[in-house]
Amino acid sequence: MLPLSLPSGVEGLRRILCLGAHSDDIEIGCGGTVLRLLAEHPDLEVQWVVLSGNERRAAEARCAASLFLADAAHADVKVCSFRDGFFPYIGAEIKAFFEELKAEPAPDLIFTHYGLDRHQDHRVVSELTWNTFRDHVILEYEIPKYDGGLGSPNVFVPLDEEARSRKIDYLMRAFGSQRDKRWFSEDTFQGLMRLRGVECASPVGSAEAFYARKLILSAY
Repeated sequence: MLPLSLPSGVEGLRRILCLGAHSDDIEIGCGGTVLRLLAEHPDLEVQWVVLSGNERRAAEARCAASLFLADAAHADVKVCSFRDGFFPYIGAEIKAFFEELKAEPAPDLIFTHYGLDRHQDHRVVSELTWNTFRDHVILEYEIPKYDGGLGSPNVFVPLDEEARSRKIDYLMRAFGSQRDKRWFSEDTFQGLMRLRGVECASPVGSAEAFYARKLILSAY
C-alpha cells in the first residue's frame, strides 16, 4: 500500500465539490473526510450540492451542512428539488444543472457517488459527474443500504476518534426523519468505518473509503 497525501496550503487544495443525490448521502459517504480536510486546510472552500429533497429533507440537508461545514472558509450550499427515485427519467434536467455547476469556479477535488451503486439516483449522479468534470480529481464514496452493493474500494482516508465521533453525532442530530430506518444507526456507520480502517491498516482505527477510476501521480 502506497500512502499518498493531498498537498497542504492554499495552492494545493483550495476548493472541493461534494455531490449527493439525497440529503444524507454526502454526510454518510464522505462526512468524516470533509471534516478532516477542513481541519487540515483552514482556507478551504466547499460547494455542497444536494440534488433532491422535500421540505423536511431539504431543511435537514441545510442543518447537516451547517454542522459539517462550520470550519470552512466559505461554504456554498445548494439543495435542489429533483424528484427522488426518478433521476434516470429526468436525466436531461439534471444534466442541464450539472452544466451550470461546470460554469462555476473549478474544484480541485470532487466527491460523488460510487458508479456501480445499486441505487438508480446515485448512479446517475456519478455518471453525470464524470461526464461533466473531465480533468478533475474525483473520488466516489459508498453508501450502506438494504440493497447491498459495497465493493472493494481502492482509496482510504484514516479518521481519528474526533472526526469519526463528530460524523456520527452530526448524522444522528441532523437527520431525524431517517432515525426510524433499520440501517440508519450509529452502529452501521461505526461498523463500516471500522471495517475500512482494518482494510487500510489505519493507524487511528477507522477510515472512509473511496473508488478512484483514474489518478495521475507526479514525481515532483
